[in-house]
Amino acid sequence: MTAILLNYTGTSICSFFCMVIAICTCYLVAHIAYNIFLHPLASYPGPISHRISIFPRTFQEVRGQLPFHVAKLHLKYGPVVRIAPNELAFCDVEAWKDIYGHRQQGEEEFPKYDGFYRPNQSTPSTILSCSREEHTFFRRQLSHGFSDRSMRAQEPIIQGYVNLLIARLKEQAEGGRKMVDMREWLNWTTFDIIGDLAMGNSFGCLEKSDYHPWVKLISRSITATSYFQSFAAIFGRDAFTRIVNSGLWRSRSNHRDLIEANVMRRMQLGSERLDLIEGLLKKQEDTNMSVRQISLNASRLIVAGSETTATLLSGAIFLLLTNREKLARLVNEVRSAFANTEEISLSTVNELPYMLACLNETLRMYPPVATGFPRQVPQQGGIIAGNVVPSGTVVSVFQWAINHDPRFWTEPSKFKPGRFMGEAGHEDDRLDAMQPFSTGPRNCIGKNLAYAEMRLILAKIIYSFDMHLADDTQDWIASQKCHSMWVKPPLEVYLVPAKV
Repeated sequence: MTAILLNYTGTSICSFFCMVIAICTCYLVAHIAYNIFLHPLASYPGPISHRISIFPRTFQEVRGQLPFHVAKLHLKYGPVVRIAPNELAFCDVEAWKDIYGHRQQGEEEFPKYDGFYRPNQSTPSTILSCSREEHTFFRRQLSHGFSDRSMRAQEPIIQGYVNLLIARLKEQAEGGRKMVDMREWLNWTTFDIIGDLAMGNSFGCLEKSDYHPWVKLISRSITATSYFQSFAAIFGRDAFTRIVNSGLWRSRSNHRDLIEANVMRRMQLGSERLDLIEGLLKKQEDTNMSVRQISLNASRLIVAGSETTATLLSGAIFLLLTNREKLARLVNEVRSAFANTEEISLSTVNELPYMLACLNETLRMYPPVATGFPRQVPQQGGIIAGNVVPSGTVVSVFQWAINHDPRFWTEPSKFKPGRFMGEAGHEDDRLDAMQPFSTGPRNCIGKNLAYAEMRLILAKIIYSFDMHLADDTQDWIASQKCHSMWVKPPLEVYLVPAKV
């Protein structure tokens, strides 16, 4: 009797598991069939694997290959590609305006996609992640710190750090041809500048020739953030929020403590200092804005205003040193325009058209943010580059893809600054295809500051040094991974003080 019962029980358990497997299989087949044939995006082209599941996209993102992968998909499938069940990537000039641009009266703006900008739902909103209404407030309060008046007032601060960079590099190059890691020196410079402009306090990176602990945390968090965004995409924002709030992500807690300590020090200086967060501090009492929210906004400004500028300058130096004839032309322009480095200022660098062309061509070939800025189609739906897109769809233009598309650029894989000066052979180049600072009402508030810094730093480096690339750095860009921002290896450059 016992044997019969055991046999019956075993059969029941086996039947139960078979039933569970059958149900799961049916659900999976139904899910796959829906995504391929019945989903609102079913008519859009893309690999079957990407149309079925978010895993292939997430896999490429974790590998640091997503921007390059999407570019290949556009070459194969055309200007609109379904890269996940509910996500479309566009490679079309008109898509910039349709996704990110100003709206006609009565039209709803495409909101930012929270799964990318705010995967942790408990995090206070910032200028990067907030709603359109909040963004108007944040932008109004921060715009004063990025105005021409403020930039002129801040020039002595910026000049002081750039001059310190040149002095430290000359120390490194003393006695002849010496090799330095320009990636680190440029990172130290831009972090020191933005730290002072935002917080009234340098990070001391140039002085110590080392990273401040908080700067180290920021650098390490770039890849980690990409991994956590991928986790949130697969398992949902609720699961991600619970993990973050559990305290398991210790570097995040350390980062928060450090930035809040810096904000508290800045608050003690008062709200009359002309810097980037002055407007937020003035409004703190009126809006009951917490120290944490001010700190998060300051943190976003510091990362956006330092890492991206350093990345662009690193890319510019690499591309110039691997295109010696372009470097020679730029050296001639800079050294013939100034008698000494003291003449190089935020205003005089505006008189260097070829330098601006070199920076713009670097922005095209090596955009600091190579992925897209994801938005979500509003409830009323939308039309993007002539395509009807249903509500809720995640959409973006991938910078790397559109910047390297041969439909818009002559010889897109070659470094040709002349295309931004209207030189022969580039009449058909679509300069408006490149939008490194995004476009529309939520474009980058720090665009003018970034250009000013980049021009000043590069001009003083070009004026002061003759440079050659180390042999093992020849494939510097090609070897990199990209998790929204680049994971940059050392940029080893030989420096010789110029005889001007």
